[in-house]
Amino acid sequence: MTFQPAINAARLHQRAHTLFDESWNRVNDFRAIGAEIGGAKVLDCGIACPGSLHAGLLLARFCLGDGAAVSVGPAEPEMVADNAVHVRTDQPIEACLGGQYAGWPVSVDKFFAMGSGPMRMLRGREEMLEHLGLVQSAGEDDFAVGVLESDRMPDEDVIAQMASECGVTADRLCLGIAPSTSIAGSVQVVARSIETALHKLHALDFDVAKVISATGVAPLPPCAKSGDTVGGIGRTNDAMLYGAKVALWIDAEDDAIDAVAEKVPSRSSGDFGQPFAKIFKQYDYDFYKVDPMLFSPAVVTIHSLVSGRAWRSGELAPAILRDSFGFDS
Repeated sequence: MTFQPAINAARLHQRAHTLFDESWNRVNDFRAIGAEIGGAKVLDCGIACPGSLHAGLLLARFCLGDGAAVSVGPAEPEMVADNAVHVRTDQPIEACLGGQYAGWPVSVDKFFAMGSGPMRMLRGREEMLEHLGLVQSAGEDDFAVGVLESDRMPDEDVIAQMASECGVTADRLCLGIAPSTSIAGSVQVVARSIETALHKLHALDFDVAKVISATGVAPLPPCAKSGDTVGGIGRTNDAMLYGAKVALWIDAEDDAIDAVAEKVPSRSSGDFGQPFAKIFKQYDYDFYKVDPMLFSPAVVTIHSLVSGRAWRSGELAPAILRDSFGFDS
């Protein structure tokens, strides 16, 4: 089999913008607010409005360039929560690494947010995107679509900076935004189960272009108290580290898979074993100090399309999930 991620990546921009445009015209359906800031369109899905599960699914689809199916459904008992976010894609590299990965720290004056979505490929300043051949230049008809995780709306200076970095005019920048403490923010973060597995594989120097299809599921935690950003970050990360399960179909030889299979799940990190909020505090709330090997699903199953073998590694940690989610038993 031959997989060319750069060929299909351009579709993410068009699909994401089509979905954004449709959503802009029916914000009342998912309890969001549409605002024009500095010429850009911004969908507030949880800052000055309650947002919704629907809004969270839309944010996840914006991030993925609509290159994956995303839904909310029942969770397994060991996942502790009643519901889980399910993701399925046959375009894992473009959708998850080219689009969904939160690789853009948007920082302008006192504003800060983590940026995701196909707009990152237009910005093109991430080593991973360069390595995978996913950096693209904006054409005259392109729109830059992305999602910000923040509890503040961007101002005109933020919009101008982001548009400039993407190589588009501000009126061609389309953003969704929600804090991690909101319903929508929780859904879009927990939808990253496949993305975290792929990013971990890339960090392990595995050829991620060999990943052909993927599924993922992670528990949807209770929302943290409004304003408790650390609590929101903690619960959504715990959903991934201790409750997520991912399956990958890979076109690679067994020895290449053998070399990484046990290293992909979160338990391979020395930081594994306590709620993320506690880990975060130990590192002075600096993501870049946390062991990068921690950010991955709890359980990973790999199916070889070459030999027919399967590998499963990792473990769910329901006790940690109950602690993190605030359940007594």
